[in-house]
Formats: sequence, structure tokens, C-alpha cells
Amino acid sequence: MAPFTHLHLHTQYSILDGASSITTIVDRAKSLGMEALAITDHGNMFGAKEFHNYATKKGIKPIIGCEIYVAKGRMEDKTGKEDRSGDHLILLAKNLKGYHNLIKLISAAWTKGFYYKPRIDKTILAQYSEGLIASSACIAGEIQNEILSGNLHAAEDALVSYLDIFGKDFYLEIQRHETNDPSADLNTFPLQQKVIEVFKELSRKYGVKIIATNDVHFVNKEDADAHERLICINTATDLDDPNRLRYTKEEYLKSEEEMRRIFSDIPEAIDNIGDIVESIEKYVLDHDPIMPEFKIPSEFSSDSEYLRFLTMKGAEERWGTLTDEQKERIDFELETINRMGFPSYFLIVQDFLRAAREMGVAVGPGRGSAAGSAVAYCLRITDIDPIKYGLLFERFLNPDRISMPDIDIDFDEDGREDVLRYVVKKYGHDRVAHIITFGTMGAKMAIRDVARVQKLPLSEADRLAKMVPERPGITLADAYTEVPELARERESQNKLITQTLAFAEALEGSIRQTGVHACGVIISKDPLDDYVPLSTAKDTDLFVTQYEGNHVESIGLLKMDFLGLKTLSIIRDAVENVKKRQGINIDAENLPLDDKKTFELFSAGDTTGVFQFESAGMKKYLRELKPNRFEDLVAMNALYRPGPMEYIPEFIKRKQGQSRIEYPLAEMEKYLADTYGITVYQEQVMLLSQELAGFTKGEADLLRKAMGKKKKSLMDEMKVRFFEGCKKKGYSEDIVNKIWSDWEHFAQYAFNKSHSTCYALIAFQTGYLKAHYPAEYMAAVLSRNISDIKKITTFIDETRRMGIEVLGPDVNESNVKFTVNKDGNIRFGLGAIKGVGENAVIQLIEERDKNGAYKDIFDFVSRVNLNSLNRKNLEALALSGAFDCFHDISREQYFATDAKGVNFLDNLIKYGNNVKTLKNTNKNTLFGEDNGFSMKKPEPPECPEWQKLEKLNKEKEVIGIYLSSHPLDDFRLELETFTTATLSELKNLRDFTDRDVTIAGMVTETKSGIGKNGKPYNTFMLQDYTDSYKFAVFDKDCVEFSKFFVTGYFLLVKGRVQKRRMNDNELEFKIKNINLLSSVRDELIKSVTIKVKAADITNELINQLSQLIKTNPGETELRFLFMDAESKISLPMFSRNIRVRLNNDFVAFLDDHPSLEYKVN
Repeated sequence: MAPFTHLHLHTQYSILDGASSITTIVDRAKSLGMEALAITDHGNMFGAKEFHNYATKKGIKPIIGCEIYVAKGRMEDKTGKEDRSGDHLILLAKNLKGYHNLIKLISAAWTKGFYYKPRIDKTILAQYSEGLIASSACIAGEIQNEILSGNLHAAEDALVSYLDIFGKDFYLEIQRHETNDPSADLNTFPLQQKVIEVFKELSRKYGVKIIATNDVHFVNKEDADAHERLICINTATDLDDPNRLRYTKEEYLKSEEEMRRIFSDIPEAIDNIGDIVESIEKYVLDHDPIMPEFKIPSEFSSDSEYLRFLTMKGAEERWGTLTDEQKERIDFELETINRMGFPSYFLIVQDFLRAAREMGVAVGPGRGSAAGSAVAYCLRITDIDPIKYGLLFERFLNPDRISMPDIDIDFDEDGREDVLRYVVKKYGHDRVAHIITFGTMGAKMAIRDVARVQKLPLSEADRLAKMVPERPGITLADAYTEVPELARERESQNKLITQTLAFAEALEGSIRQTGVHACGVIISKDPLDDYVPLSTAKDTDLFVTQYEGNHVESIGLLKMDFLGLKTLSIIRDAVENVKKRQGINIDAENLPLDDKKTFELFSAGDTTGVFQFESAGMKKYLRELKPNRFEDLVAMNALYRPGPMEYIPEFIKRKQGQSRIEYPLAEMEKYLADTYGITVYQEQVMLLSQELAGFTKGEADLLRKAMGKKKKSLMDEMKVRFFEGCKKKGYSEDIVNKIWSDWEHFAQYAFNKSHSTCYALIAFQTGYLKAHYPAEYMAAVLSRNISDIKKITTFIDETRRMGIEVLGPDVNESNVKFTVNKDGNIRFGLGAIKGVGENAVIQLIEERDKNGAYKDIFDFVSRVNLNSLNRKNLEALALSGAFDCFHDISREQYFATDAKGVNFLDNLIKYGNNVKTLKNTNKNTLFGEDNGFSMKKPEPPECPEWQKLEKLNKEKEVIGIYLSSHPLDDFRLELETFTTATLSELKNLRDFTDRDVTIAGMVTETKSGIGKNGKPYNTFMLQDYTDSYKFAVFDKDCVEFSKFFVTGYFLLVKGRVQKRRMNDNELEFKIKNINLLSSVRDELIKSVTIKVKAADITNELINQLSQLIKTNPGETELRFLFMDAESKISLPMFSRNIRVRLNNDFVAFLDDHPSLEYKVN
């Protein structure tokens, strides 16, 4: 007799309903001696491929199925309440035909029948019933529903309808979930018993076999409580809600003995399962690559012939007359591509890239190993000459074994969707899809979710969650090891806390939601539901595969990555800016790669805003390296990453001639000369293994993979081959040993040169544009980073450092994006103002371009379309300063009211509409013309001027940043004199361990409360020019410093970064002292020393200084240091009587006189 098999089982892919991971449930089945297992998740096949793989690996026969929803009527009906769900039905694939029919049904349920749930109907069920076994499911099945409603005739009719479809492959399914647990569902068991009695009668009457299942939702009996909480999370109910959805707690993976005991009165219900399992065939789901078809012109006999034609045509355009090396390379690549069956792949990619360029979409030069293909270069799939830069085709496609090609494409952000639309139109909506992703419950989320349903106070949930280190992939087990304080909470006296952590750990890793892969796209030869189940997603019109990316590729489907790269948008915008302002057409794809000015920029480390060369560490190394050739940028791009970074100092020394360049063997020079004898790239290892040991191209790629993935057994095997090959060529074993030892140490870090070269080219393009057209380039950078407060602040600072002003929005000068004005400064884009629609901005600009600048606000409202540019838009424009060009009206006046209580903006709108009405009637001539009526303009109301901070905060609300000035500008002297770090730098506390640190900023948020220990605490958010940072003080510090925690206060905070008292693994910023920035000059600045060169002393300067000192008396000691450069004499002097107040006027005077240097103490 065959062992029992569970045929109704839900994994965690029954999202927030099933609590079993596939590995855990399969392992448990194996331990119970089961030989087969089914997966029947609710309405989907999300986990089917993973389940099939793992069950097969474990020697368990996988049975792929689904608990589907059958609509009451037609699946297309989506109006009534009864259409929102459907009757449950279990379907199991008997063979490969059944598997594909199940895919068809599940796909249709999502793409055609989805209404609250994915649904099918009996019509489509009959169409795709071949190869499927069906059972009546739980008490939510159609037959059971009719029985429990007392409609026995209807129940029989339902049974007959399924028998008509499935015949002997339809089974009546029974379950028994008897429980005495008062917290569980006690209502289900009596209903199940009622169904069983009727099913016995129907079985005898219609000859239908009965099978027993357990509707498995979790693995072990003790997992029931965790599952309860998962259901509460799913249904957004509390654990103590008497009306919440409950399970019986019996839905675990029971053993055969348990199932036989439960159904001892109906033993055939267990025995019949063996017949089902025996009838189910084993089948393979993995498939060789299935290439989409590319329609070729009729004059060509095959796709390979057409590919050769396009390649040779492109080769002539790229290289002119071909060399023997180029011909041999092309022939080798085409032969490999043809042998592997991939010509269509290359034709498809080159086609949509050609279309992209024709649509004006910016395309990247390539990414990853595809840049090693000469064929790709000739087809303009990539823009890097692989022969010139020593890039290898075998790094992309190993000629010794067939593997799917992987060409990832970068498009500009705006154009990616255009290219995708082209692909869908060309190949068909049913053959192109996005790839699904699954979001899992992380450690922090698990704590918060469980805490919410258990009613643990939010403050406690926050406290526990914040103890978990901020690191991707961190588990609670890791957190307990790293944070003893959190581990101790598991023994808390508060049961809610211990339960929360216990159940959070049990549910951690559960699938919480589905998503869509950011860039992965599938293109298929045939309709996709021939191969993979499909679903839908909210934010896309395309279908979405139900299998993740790695599973999609394993069943033979072609995956491509369509990536949106912001830098390409920046390059395109910058080129447009240059053309618009200077009339110069720049071909960014064909820049001179030996441009001196560009390398001067890299050598100076002026690379803020330059792709991949922006970090402080990279800038430091660039200044030391002083790159003067493109290859240097390629190498730095590869070296600047953990591991190989330690080789940068030696790389620089060799480049500068400070260290000797040595090669263990002379033959190595031709491959290592570009990198000064240091192995930087994987391609160098591959080429050297062929040169020194006679490796084939395929073997060389195998060595590269073994090193990169640290496969010891394969490395040992390759070492033997390498030593044997080197020995045949007569190389010394000692030298070979040294080479291999170096490779073992470094080659695991060696980088893909193809990728590094491609991205170094993009970096060069951005560097070139910044060096030659700084304002136009930075305008593009600012436009594309407007929503990132940290980046935009950095880029504005960089722009100003370059001597270019970033000016606020202006209706007479701004365009949609940031642009360069006639003075070479950058204007804020109107399209970046929050609350102002792009269409309204475009109409505003079109009117300005057509009829000239707006003379005043009255001219403005009388000319623009006040339907598209509505009151909300006008408010945002006023607050942003876009109307500041109309000097006679201040920002606050637009929001003031007149004597009748009417807002000035409302009066302006009324005025503008009236002007338009009169214009349209042609009855009067307006605006003071001699022969007509002049309409009275509304008077701007008098009102108090906004305080600086209020004005700046309102400005920030609509443009996202402080632009016209910053609230901290009044305290620049204090920040420059006293602070030792910025808030951005403070984010990495480890850099300041056991150090005193002084920071400053503006308080933007505060919170106070009483902790569980009964002691007070305060938190406050501080913001400076670079970032925001949240601080916390407790107990006595709270009492001492709480007076400073007021929103809008400007503070100088001194503290120390030290280990947290309760947890040595965590650092904290311990506040020692706080000063108001407004008091710092008086309290902390003791003296100011003004340095004056003798040659710069004039009567005018003496008089100005004298007047400044008289008008600013204070408590700061005044010192002078007079210097004579010729005699090299300096004379210090100070006044015993005169003391000054170092206010903003005083500092401004000193700043405005470059001949005066000053220092405060």
C-alpha cells in the first residue's frame, strides 16, 4: 500500500494565509516517510516551480496543483456581490499536459477573470480539463455550499457538472478538524461532518470516490498560534477581536497515522489517495532556451544569414576595411552564436535598440559582459570596441557550453517605457511580460506586524524594532547575537513582549506581498501562458509572470533587463541645454577620449556629479593618480570597491613612477601593461591562462567563474591543469606558483572589465560635459535630482563652488527644468515646484515665448490660461518666489486680504478672467490704450512682512529645499568655526568612535514622553545644510537640555560618540552641552584677528574699518596683524579699550573685502 499523501496544501505563497515555507514543509513530509506531496495555493502557482525543484531534489514526488476559485456565473461578470469570490476547487496536474492546462486556467483567472480574486468559470474549465484531476475542496466548495444551504438537488447538479468535465478524475474531498480549543474555530467540524454524511450518499449514487485531506496551512501543530497571528495581519484584525477569522488549529501536516485514525470509519478515503498519486506522472519543467522569432527580410534564408549580413555591414561602419583579427573575431562569435541557437536573440536586441535611437531615446554603451562581443559592437548593441580594449566574448558566451545570453540595456529614464511599448507592439501583448518579485517579512516588519495584532503599545513596538540593526537581510537570530539588549527582551516580565518576539521570529521571512521586478522583461516566441502562469499588477498594463526570474529562465524563457539609468537622462538633458543656449550640437557617443580638459577635471578630483566617481575616497585617489588616459578611468572604476581598493595606492605609485613595474614573466606584459603590472580584471586572468597554460577560451572562462565564486574543488582541478600547461611551455614551477598564489589572493576580487569599460565611458561623458559646459551640465544634474534633498543640496553647493549661481524660479526666465540663463547662471525649473502641473507650466512658457516677458503680475494673469494655471498653482508660484521678478509686490501680499476680506490672489484671478472676457468681446481696448477703456487693477493689500524663517519654510514647502537662502546662513561663521562634523557625516558614527564631536543645525521636530522605567525622555530632529539627524536624551539630560528642544531653534550641540551603556555593539552620540547659535558669538568667541597687508592699507579702508568698529560695540576683543611681504615683517596689535560685536554686518564687511583675512578664537 502506497504511503499517504497530502493533496490539499498551502505554502506561504498563499500570501498571509499559508505559514509554511516550501523547504520546511517538504522536509517535514520527508521525515514523516511520505513519498509524494502536492502544492495547492489559493488561486496562484507562485511557488510551483520552487516546489517542484525542491521536492524533486529531496526525492519527493511533486504534485503541482492549485485551489482555484470558480465563479458563480461567467468569469467576465464583475458587477454583483456574488461575483467577488468564487467556489473553491482543487486541481492537480496529472501529467505535463495537465500542468500546461493548469497554467492556462490560472493565467486566465488573473488576466480575464480577476474580480477581488482570480476566478475561472466552468466553460474554460471544460476547455482545459485534459490532464487534470479535480476534487471538491474544503467546505467552501460549490457542492458543500449547496449542501450546507439545504439545497441537495443543487448539490447533485453541481456534482454532475464536475463529473461531465472530469469524469473519473473528479473526487469528493472530505476533512475533519475536530478541536476542543476554545480559542479555535469550533463551528467548522460540525459542518464538515454534515458534508461527509451527504458525500457518502453521493459517492454511492454516482460512483464517485472520496478522498481525505487536511487543508494544510502550517507545518507543525505548535505553529498554529503563529498562523493565527498571520491571519490577523492579513485581515487587519486584533488577536482579541471576537469576530475575526479563525482556523481550527488542526490545519497542520499530519502524519499518515493521524489521518488514518481521524478517518478510521472511512478507510477508503485514505486508500483512494494512493491511486491518485500513482496515476500522476513525473515530468521535467526545465527547458532549453526558447528563442523568440524575429521576422527577417524575404531575401535571407535564415536568421543566421541575416545576422551575418547586419554584422558585416555594421563592422564596415565601425572599422572600415577589416583586419584579419577583426574578421577572425567576428567569424568565431557568429559561429558560436549560431551553434547555440541565439541569432534571433541578437536580432531582437539590435532591432529595439535601433528603434530606441530613432525615437530619440538615449541608450547606454552597454553593461556587463555583453560588451565583450564584437558582434554586439557591430550591431550597435554596445558602443565599446572589444578588440581595442581587450574584452572577451567568452566572458559573455562560453563556447564550450550553452548558457542563456544576458544582455542588460540602459535607457534614459524617460525613454525606457517608450522602448517597452515598441517591444509589446512588435511581439504582442501576450508575449511580453514583467517578472514577479516577492516581498518578505523582514525582522523589523515582523516585530511591528505581530505587535499590532497583539496590541503591544506602539512605543514598545518601535523600541523593539529599532534595536534590530539597520542592515539588509538581518534576521532576528542575527539581531539577538549582535544586540544582547534585544536578546534579553525575550525574557521580559511583559508577556506581550516575549510573545511578540517569539511569533515575529516564527513569521519572519513569510511572503507579505508581490511586486514587479524593476527592470526584468520576458519576450516569448509564443503566447506566454504556453510556458508560465501569468498574473497582473497594479502599476503596469503588462502581464506579470508568476515565477521569479531564476525560475523563468530555467523553463527556457528569455529574460532581458530594460534599465532606466538617470545618468543617461542627465547627459541627454545637458546636450539639449548646450544646443538651446549655445547652438552647439554635441555627439556624446563620439567624444574625443583623449580630451585634456576632461582629464584635468578628473585629476583635480572635481567629480561631484560625475557618474561613479563622486565619493570622497574616489576624489582623493583621483588627485593622487592624476589620470591622463581613458584606461586609467576604467581601472579606477574596477579597483574602487571593497577588496581591490587596497591595491589602489600601489597602482598610483606605479603610474607615477614611484614604484617599479615588474612582471613575473615577460609574456605577461602585453596583458598587464595597461594596469601597470597589477591584475585588475577577470579578462586579464582569462587571457593569461590561455597564454601561459594553453587553456581554451571555455576553460579560461571556467577558471574565471571558479575564482569569482570561490569554488574550491573546481579551483583545485583548474590549478592542476594550469600547472601542467605551464610546465609544457617550460615555465619555472616557482614562478608559476607565485602567479597562481597572486591570482588566488586577488582574482576573487578581479572585476569584469567589460562592465568597467562601459561605465567608465559614461563617467567620461559626464566629466567631459562638466568640464566644457559646466552650467548646462549642472542644470541637468539638478533637474534629475530635485526630489533627493541630500543630493540636491550637495549639487547646489558644488554649482556655487564652480562660480555658478542657482537662482530661484522666475516666470520670466525659468523653463520646465533647470536651465542656464543669459548670464550663465542656473534657473530653478517651474516644473519642479510642488503643486504646479507640467501642462500649466508649458502653456505659461509658450505664451511667454510667443508674446514676450510678462510686464507685471496683472499682465501675467491676463495672458495665461487660468483654467490650467489655477489658484493652487498661483499660490505655489508665489510662495516659491517665481513672482519675485515683479518687484513692486512682495510674496506675503499675494496672500493678504483687502478691506472686504477678499484674498489678493482671488482678486488677481477675477481681474485676469475679466480682461480675457473683454478681449474676446472686442468691445474695449485695454491696458491704457488711448482709444479704449482701461480696467482698474486690484490694489495689493498692505500687510506685515513675513519673518525670514517663515518665508523660507513656505518656500521649502513648494520647492523642497531652502534655495533663496538657508535659515543657517546667519550662522555660517559659527558653523565654520566650531563644528567638527556635518549631520551627514554623523550618520556613520563608527568614523567618530571615542571622539568629541560638535555639530549644529535647526530643530525641525521634537517629541517628549515618559519611558517604561518612569523616567522622561526627549527626541529632537536637527537639520543642517547636508542632512537631518535624530537625537535622544534621557533622565537628567532630558531635564537639563529640554529647554532647547523647540522647533525653529538653532543649536550648537557638543557630544561624544561612545559605546552604548547597555550594548557594547552599538554606538551612541552622548550630548554633553548645548548652546543657542544666536548666543555663540557672544558666549564663545573671545577675539577676532584681522590680517592686513601693508600694501592694502588706504585711508578709505581705515575710515571704513573705523566706522564699522564704532557702529558695532560689543564684548569681543579686536586684534590686528599687519604684514609686509617685502620685509617679511608682521606686527600684531590689539586694543585694550575697543571691543566689538561680531554680528552679520561686521562679518559681511570682512567677507566683502578679499584683502582682509580674519580668524576668530
